[in-house]
Amino acid sequence: MGNIFDKLSKILIGTTVAATFLTASSGELSKIMKKRGLTETDIIHAAKTYTPTGGRDEFIVFSSGGQSGHMLVYGVPTMRILKYIAVFTPEPWQGYGYDDDTKKILAEGKIRGKQITWGDTHHPALSETNGKYDGKWLVINDKANPRIAVIDLNDFVTKQIVVNPVFKSEHGGSFFTPNSKHILEACQYAAPLDNNYHPIEEYKETYRGGVTVWSFDPKIGRIDANDSFTIELPPYMQDLSDSGKEASAGWGFTNSFNSEMYTGGIEVGMPPFEAGCSRNDTDYLHVYNWEKLYKLSKDPKNVKIINGHKVIPIEVAVKNDALFLVPEPKSPHGVDVSPDGEYIVVCGKLDTHASVYKWSKIKKLIDNHEYSGKDPYGIPILDMKKALHGQVELGLGPLHNQFGAKWKDGVIYTSLYVDSQVVKWDYKNLKVLDKINVHYNIGHLCGMEGKSEDPQGKYIIALNKLAIDRFDPVGPLHPQNHQLIDISGKKMDMLVDMPIPLGEPHQAVAIRASKLHPEVRYKMGTNPFTGNSHPGKTLAGQEHIERKGNHVYVYGTVVRSHINPERVTVNKGDTVTFYLTNLERAEDETHGFTVDDYNVHASLEPGKTVSLTFKADNEGVFPYYCTEFCSALHLEMMGYLMVKDPNKKYVSAQKLKMKSMSKEQLKAEYDKTVAVNSATDAVIQSVVKFLKANHYEKYPVVKNLVEDALDQYSKIKEQKEKSDEAVKAGDYEKAVLFENMIWQYMVKTADVGIRAKDLLVRKVATPQSPAAQAGERAFGEGGCSGCHVIGKVSSGPDLTGVLQRHENGEQWVKDFIMNPASKYKEPYVKGMIDYFNLRMPNQHMKEQEVKDIIEYLKWVDKNANLF
Repeated sequence: MGNIFDKLSKILIGTTVAATFLTASSGELSKIMKKRGLTETDIIHAAKTYTPTGGRDEFIVFSSGGQSGHMLVYGVPTMRILKYIAVFTPEPWQGYGYDDDTKKILAEGKIRGKQITWGDTHHPALSETNGKYDGKWLVINDKANPRIAVIDLNDFVTKQIVVNPVFKSEHGGSFFTPNSKHILEACQYAAPLDNNYHPIEEYKETYRGGVTVWSFDPKIGRIDANDSFTIELPPYMQDLSDSGKEASAGWGFTNSFNSEMYTGGIEVGMPPFEAGCSRNDTDYLHVYNWEKLYKLSKDPKNVKIINGHKVIPIEVAVKNDALFLVPEPKSPHGVDVSPDGEYIVVCGKLDTHASVYKWSKIKKLIDNHEYSGKDPYGIPILDMKKALHGQVELGLGPLHNQFGAKWKDGVIYTSLYVDSQVVKWDYKNLKVLDKINVHYNIGHLCGMEGKSEDPQGKYIIALNKLAIDRFDPVGPLHPQNHQLIDISGKKMDMLVDMPIPLGEPHQAVAIRASKLHPEVRYKMGTNPFTGNSHPGKTLAGQEHIERKGNHVYVYGTVVRSHINPERVTVNKGDTVTFYLTNLERAEDETHGFTVDDYNVHASLEPGKTVSLTFKADNEGVFPYYCTEFCSALHLEMMGYLMVKDPNKKYVSAQKLKMKSMSKEQLKAEYDKTVAVNSATDAVIQSVVKFLKANHYEKYPVVKNLVEDALDQYSKIKEQKEKSDEAVKAGDYEKAVLFENMIWQYMVKTADVGIRAKDLLVRKVATPQSPAAQAGERAFGEGGCSGCHVIGKVSSGPDLTGVLQRHENGEQWVKDFIMNPASKYKEPYVKGMIDYFNLRMPNQHMKEQEVKDIIEYLKWVDKNANLF
């Protein structure tokens, strides 16, 4: 086994994982490998993708979610799913489509006044600065309902949906130009650009394709539809696109299929569409100068207005030398421009070759007006052979391409759908370099920034259409399969499978995690969809209810562990709007909110304000509560919406009589509650003392927690004054209630304060050795923490200083852990057993684990003043 340890140490040197492997016995690893049927290669692959608890990935992937209408986010190399981004369809957990603001975003996606409740996300794109991903914005298209959505990577939330007013479908959406000033979106299935009926017999005359050039403001991350336009194209079924770069900047490239302009007709005895649209040996690559056309679109004489949108007719584009066609292999499914803009790679699904065009050759043909002919619509056709750099036979079903880190040497990767392979090849010297099998029927590829001007290499992901037998069966509907491939060496190496249980992910883009800097909390009272202060922003002490006619506005707050107000009474038929602000300042303290039966839900991240509006159309009592587990008192975080009928006379039930407790009994209950509060306050003060002594204010995350705790603690004074007034009036029942409220504020204070303390301990304590780290894991995973809490007496004694309690303490502790029963009769141990009424069980620790635990206990003793 020495060989595998050597390899693992090289892969993981300097990490906790390396230390763990290198201190483990080869015999134990052999047992695990044998039991699970693992090979040495499997262990190496696991080591390449494993990240320790709390670790981070190098790359973040944004993948389309297909028929879910969403996107998903995962890390590389771990392939851990991190988030779903709601885009075109409602998503309950995030309240997307269930609160007022997200309903407005979804309403932007209405088509001809109709609300669309599903989407088919296909091709995401990341914003660019000088051709390099900048981590600011993400856009994605909806193939089924031609729309583009803009996602803000400051908080990973969809902020805009724009409907294409002239397309009826689009597959090739979302391609940024190098400085993100424009987005290219190509039509797919040709259809009339207007919204009128046109018979299929008039296909060539009235059906059209096109490319929409959307204007985008990268400063605010919004599409400006009024400054955008569409290039009218023949009904050739346009597909994917790419924007020119560097040498070809300002130009766009869109491929197509069905240059035959066939329309099928099985029902009338015609051959199927798939047969008729593949007769020709070639289809057309559209080459257009979008930059020139954008300037032309400013002049009304150059455009037609269709459905309120500017369209540049074919003849205008041709007249201004801005639109050309180049033959390409039939049924192509992608066009990819090299980072320097000089090479354009096209693969045809029904051809075994990849065709590499050279921009300098294409541009020379254009400049010299050297055409081989024109298509039926008058568009100049360039000679394919004169435009080509060359062709390479790759295999069956070549589809999509991604560039590698060595793109200057011609390295590119291509998916082979029929062969279920990825091929690495040289597009400059036109030769195949390597192939690897994938599982199964690969569609797109995702390289690490592989479509930008700065490809990173290292990994590539195969986005496979089928999984078949790769995972445990979960019914007839199988997951998709994303496979991570290591491309850092001469030969490609398959590392891991990842089932995708969300729609059919079509394309994905990856970016270095270091380029992403999302917020972890909002500025208090923010509306994330405007970036401004929300009109319903409510701070502590400002909670109130307003009635304006038959519209009731509830200005409320949420914070561990209550919703304020807790009682809202309205009339049946009222419109009710809840404005809620999450007052938390601590990271990851999200709350949720719903009212039973009213189909509303909101996700309230720290600092966020939301609004929820509904009609109180049913009489009754409806609990509302926090839907996100947030604290020990989560279940108590609730309130009541009471809806009464104003036209109905209610006969009140007899009021409950006072509880049967005597005044003396109530006084005793009051004294008991005050004593508990005093003891709780003592704990809080000890934590505060520790925090101040160790300068918590130097650590921003800890400081935020402390401020959150002090905010809760500041509310106690008012409750104490009310309690004292009740005692003075002899009303101990009310005094007990106020003291209970004080206790709740103390629990919240202590909850946050102790978390702040634990975090501060890690900041100021001496660093742990790898052995101490392993020991702490063994302490937690081995069951020790079930009875022993460092720094506190719990179900068992505090182990701080345990190594000093016995002669030859390290050996004594080791022997006790390995064989507890051997010491049950020792006076010290017997005293502990009698006191705690519990015996130390044998946890069957390995000797190395015990050694590591002792190292951990040594670390505890070094930092004993912190616990």
